[in-house]
Amino acid sequence: MLLTEQQIGIRNMAREFARREIVPFAARWDRDHEVPIATIAKMFEVGLMGVCVPPAWGGAGADFVSYVLAMEQIAYGDAGVANIMAANNSPVAAAILAFGNDDQKERFLGPIVSGGAMAAFLLSEPGAGSDAAAICTRARRERDGFVIDGAKCFVTSGASADIAMIFAVTDPGAGKAGVTCFLARTKTDGYVVVRRERKLGHRSNDTCQIALESLRVSTSDILGKPGEGLKIALSALDTGRIGVAAQSVGVGQAAFDAALSYARQRKTFGKAIIDHQAVGFMLAEMATRLEAARQLYLHAAVLKGAGHECIMEASMAKLFAAEAAEFVTSSAIQVHGGYGYLKDFPVEKFYRDQRVFQIYDGTNEVQKMLIARELKKK
Repeated sequence: MLLTEQQIGIRNMAREFARREIVPFAARWDRDHEVPIATIAKMFEVGLMGVCVPPAWGGAGADFVSYVLAMEQIAYGDAGVANIMAANNSPVAAAILAFGNDDQKERFLGPIVSGGAMAAFLLSEPGAGSDAAAICTRARRERDGFVIDGAKCFVTSGASADIAMIFAVTDPGAGKAGVTCFLARTKTDGYVVVRRERKLGHRSNDTCQIALESLRVSTSDILGKPGEGLKIALSALDTGRIGVAAQSVGVGQAAFDAALSYARQRKTFGKAIIDHQAVGFMLAEMATRLEAARQLYLHAAVLKGAGHECIMEASMAKLFAAEAAEFVTSSAIQVHGGYGYLKDFPVEKFYRDQRVFQIYDGTNEVQKMLIARELKKK
């Protein structure tokens, strides 16, 4: 697709930021299991934490296509940093913008868009991942609000976040209509970081198990209406899948660029390995799958930005892009030969980082279910 001047400008800004502020340090952050807060602060400064939020609330006021283009570039630098960016932008900021009132936007949206506050999305539980309606966390009503008790897992920025979006059951007898969404400060008593997970990839950000132990929230902190929690969660996940597709392309592109550079320099049997058909054809296949994945996520983003239903297109984009990322990163290791297996070269990190794209925001198996369901409607 042809991009607008604004979309090109934001993509290029994110590309320059990633190359300057992320790429040179990503290997160290991977080893240290953290990203410096100073780097996150710079992301706030350049508008990466609220790309689609109107300027009135501190955002960049750009469209959704601009956001996913920027997401691809940040993921090119480091997938963990891209996840931090994703949590603030969508689901959390997008949900508050869509369902929040002015008071909530003042207290929660502004800080996570331009005020330096990080956000976390607390939906998944030990017994409820892809089946979001099966959550067991409870919020019981008290005179001055609600008290929340439960356990959440796989929470991006769970330890470093300042603001949490929490999903809990307020009416156990109402089924899917009994889930409510709450906004809370993580410094509130009852928000407990149980552990930081040790992960295969995305090591620069913290992914945590969180215990909610009699966490008190006010009725004014309900996002949307009571019982709309699942609706809010699913709308966020739909948007998030397009973002995951963009992340997949970003990591895949980084692996491809590394493989292409190596293939041009490495010589065997008197010529660069790119001139051997076996390697040249592999690179051609990698480039083709990446571009196809990019066009799929851009198509879904255009539909989303225009307000059209895009469940099938978003699922197709995530499914294909996640599988393309695995193929491309694996092939990049193959191009490097034995060196690709060493931490001295970046492709082993790209391979580790991409694997979760087939799991979070709905596994690829769930994406196939959603696509099949949409096909039945045609």
